[in-house]
Amino acid sequence: MIELIHSTNAYRFMKRDASPATLVVFPDTKYLRALLKECAKAFFGEGDRRRCALIGEETFSDCAVLPKEGAKLTVDDAARIIDESLLHPVEEDKKLFVLDAFDSASALVQNKLLKILEEPPAGVYFLLGATGEGAVLPTVLSRMRKIVVPPFSEEEVLRALNRNHGGEEGLARAAAASGGVYSLAEELLSGGDNFRIAERLFEGNDLEKLCREAEKIKDRNALFAALALTARDLLFYRTGQGRFASLKNETLKRLAETYPEGALVASARLIQNARRETDFNASLRQALYTLGLKIREEKTRWQKLSQ
Repeated sequence: MIELIHSTNAYRFMKRDASPATLVVFPDTKYLRALLKECAKAFFGEGDRRRCALIGEETFSDCAVLPKEGAKLTVDDAARIIDESLLHPVEEDKKLFVLDAFDSASALVQNKLLKILEEPPAGVYFLLGATGEGAVLPTVLSRMRKIVVPPFSEEEVLRALNRNHGGEEGLARAAAASGGVYSLAEELLSGGDNFRIAERLFEGNDLEKLCREAEKIKDRNALFAALALTARDLLFYRTGQGRFASLKNETLKRLAETYPEGALVASARLIQNARRETDFNASLRQALYTLGLKIREEKTRWQKLSQ
């Protein structure tokens, strides 16, 4: 993952010329904090191995990483940041505050930090991380430079999987379904059940049992990624373009023959709709059950149209 991080525009920017306040938007929740810490190392310069190790451990005196991993920034954190920003650096001629998951901070916390982000004391820098900018207040966004790290290419993800998981089965499949998010590729690699559930959903047998089993899936994003890739590859097989499919699967080839092209195109749209519904706290079990019924309906409708 480090090699992927070092290839990003955010890392290159922090290494070259950091702004007083920078927001990095990176879609990978699992590795956002790691990206920010690598950017912090680049900011201070990577020649000092001790300093880099301390930044990685979040104990370097002139680089505060907040909040605690897995937590949200609080009003107390904001007060601490404001107070400590007035203190001189200990070892360097500058200090950096790294604020992880800033998009999860409340409006109250963001507003409390607004002035310090707009006019930080001399030698004080801020590096904020978010998986999306939608929850960051416009007034905060306007005070800083924004760097959007785009999803990695399928080839980049596959190379990283080969470096870290070489020899495991399904690397290409996981990279293709990941949408350029490396942690999602790892989840897909370790979760073969995602693809089995996707295949069974298109088979359409015993939806209730299938949906009960799907509730055990830990990462719903991985499940929907597997569903989307399965729908795409079914369409490839159905249209005679199987050479482009990531899932080299004889069962899918046979299953594709039972679906009209229009039904598969509609299925891809239905999968995205179901994913959005679960993002708004819809039950995964109910969303999958409804999805299975709608896919079955589209299949029947297009079969009738083609007769």
